[in-house]
Amino acid sequence: MSEQLTLGVVMDPIISIHPEKDTTLALLLKAQAYGWQLHYLEPKDLFLKYGIAWGYTRSLLVRDNPYDWFDLGEPTEQPLDQFDIILMRKDPPVDMGYIYSTYILEHAEQNGTLVVNKPQSLRDANEKLFTTWFPQCMPATMVSSSTTQLKEFIKEQGTVVLKPLDNMGGRNIFKCQATDPNLTVILENLTHHGRRYTMAQQFIPEIIEQGDKRIILVNGEPIPYALARIPLAGEFRGNLAAGGTGRCVKLSERDLWICQQVGPILREKGLLLVGLDVIGEYLTEINVTSPTCVRELEAETAIDISGRILDCLYQQLQE
Repeated sequence: MSEQLTLGVVMDPIISIHPEKDTTLALLLKAQAYGWQLHYLEPKDLFLKYGIAWGYTRSLLVRDNPYDWFDLGEPTEQPLDQFDIILMRKDPPVDMGYIYSTYILEHAEQNGTLVVNKPQSLRDANEKLFTTWFPQCMPATMVSSSTTQLKEFIKEQGTVVLKPLDNMGGRNIFKCQATDPNLTVILENLTHHGRRYTMAQQFIPEIIEQGDKRIILVNGEPIPYALARIPLAGEFRGNLAAGGTGRCVKLSERDLWICQQVGPILREKGLLLVGLDVIGEYLTEINVTSPTCVRELEAETAIDISGRILDCLYQQLQE
């Protein structure tokens, strides 16, 4: 790709990433190979002035080296709409600081910058709740702040997984039964004594042997292989951040059917890079903030996923 573009990335501190498995770094390495100019920002660097989105940006050089993977230039203040593309790759939690960042980025989008994923859709598509728009793909699920309602649902299902709506990486996720002596305490903590919504989802036993499959979709189209994240012995969380191990698997017919159900809505909402989580036959999460596993899949297949993503972004600019 000969055209030189300017790409800004909004992310958590680059010094703290795990470079050997960081999807954002994979995208930056590919963009640099394309000849694009890279610029780095953290959420705290974004600001609005007289209705214009600005940022303290630093030029960025990246390397595929697990011990020395970046160089940053001196910070400069510039309008965000001077970038052709901005990648919003801040990890959850999706708190109010995150939400305010999307409002600022929306100003840049309004002035012609391609922001990925679309700021409004980052606000609309909660990674847990967004699945409820596809009930045909989901396990039995309840979302409530009432411990009484959640206990009744758990009694009906036998075994459930409880999770907050705003976190990632398997954090604060519990596998529970109605007879669990700690159930009341768990629910009180997750719901903040009835003041915060919590998701209860039917436990899917296939997670233990088959893992939790991460499926990458680029503009609604799936990469044909997924990363099955297998839990540690004695664990039920497959997340790599929780100690799971990855295994590359070809998408099943059911996986492809789920992608067909979800893909058109992702395109409609401008969600160009998304990671679906599938356990057994069921869709459990739709990851839109900073979906991962690209590097792991590229290492196990001959597919240039990073290239497909950037080619998609380039095509969006031409439309």
